[in-house]
Amino acid sequence: MADKEEQETVTSYKLFLRVISKRRTWVCLFLVVYAILLSSSWNSLNSIVDWYGENHKTSSGWPAVYASVLLGAVFGVLSMAAALFIAVPAIVVIWISVVVSMAFAGKSRRRVVVEGRKVTKEIAGFVFRVLLKEGNFVALLCALLAYFVFFNSYSSSS
Repeated sequence: MADKEEQETVTSYKLFLRVISKRRTWVCLFLVVYAILLSSSWNSLNSIVDWYGENHKTSSGWPAVYASVLLGAVFGVLSMAAALFIAVPAIVVIWISVVVSMAFAGKSRRRVVVEGRKVTKEIAGFVFRVLLKEGNFVALLCALLAYFVFFNSYSSSS
């Protein structure tokens, strides 16, 4: 009886590993996290759009610029938060692998601690740069898209 349960556990673990190793799984997980973050910030997005609705009647197109920059910033921060949420487990696994490899390579504990700190700083810096670059790209794309949507609604309403 225990052997059958153990075999089912191994089978389900292999299935889990096969599913989690697919890129589609990570893309879907990213989209789910992004949707959760987006729905939680829905009030701030609505307030930006409402503010634009109240102020777009001015003679200039500046409210469209302000609103699109704010929307781009919100979407950029949301995409960085979602990407960080997905990347943290992979970062931890990489960090643990590097530190354990150094320990198995025969380095002293003191040397592992010193080099582990260096590795931690390097990994954190690299992740921060990548997140910033991708977040800025998403923010720019969303700001441009929002500007054209707002400006077209501004032009058609006047």
